[in-house]
Amino acid sequence: MSNPLIEVLILAAVALFVLWRLYSALGRGGDEGPMQRPAPQADKRQAPSEAPSPQPRRVDNERPIFTGPAAGGLEDIYNADPEFRTEDFMRGAKAAYQMIVAAYARGDRNALRPLLDDDVYEAWDAAIAERDASGARPFELLRIKRAEIERAELDGSIARVMVRYEAELGDGETTRIAREIWTFMRDVHSGDPNWLLDDVDVAA
Repeated sequence: MSNPLIEVLILAAVALFVLWRLYSALGRGGDEGPMQRPAPQADKRQAPSEAPSPQPRRVDNERPIFTGPAAGGLEDIYNADPEFRTEDFMRGAKAAYQMIVAAYARGDRNALRPLLDDDVYEAWDAAIAERDASGARPFELLRIKRAEIERAELDGSIARVMVRYEAELGDGETTRIAREIWTFMRDVHSGDPNWLLDDVDVAA
């Protein structure tokens, strides 16, 4: 056997080996198709869309539950005005008490006028004039000690809520405790959401 023949046999063997490796790596064409790449592993880090859902929040239009002696009246007001919420009303009632008492102490009639019903304004206007004439020192609000709904009612479209206040007042020299029941009024059919001070009574 000559050397050229040996070289041809060696090259044929190498070619067969290469073809066999290609066959093993790529699979058999046609029947099974080319070898599929392994599917990418899902990122183990949590995607933002898969983050835990927040805790359920209070639904704004959820029907409130009224308790206490004023519950029936508050329920009637809510039925006439579904936007009514006791928590919102009491925040406004406390703020109104602070503003009204402060304006009365200053004798600021312009600040008082939009917050008071006509009868209350006239009475307080006269009280300011009498105080100014006598030279008496006004009592200013030091702090609200207590504020809670006493009663509530709906008369036609007029809602009234009575709030019992207990507050500490001072004139720079002496202090006293004021216990009063303020009645706030609002027409539930009006587009104006503000409540007016309709009456003030001394509380027992």
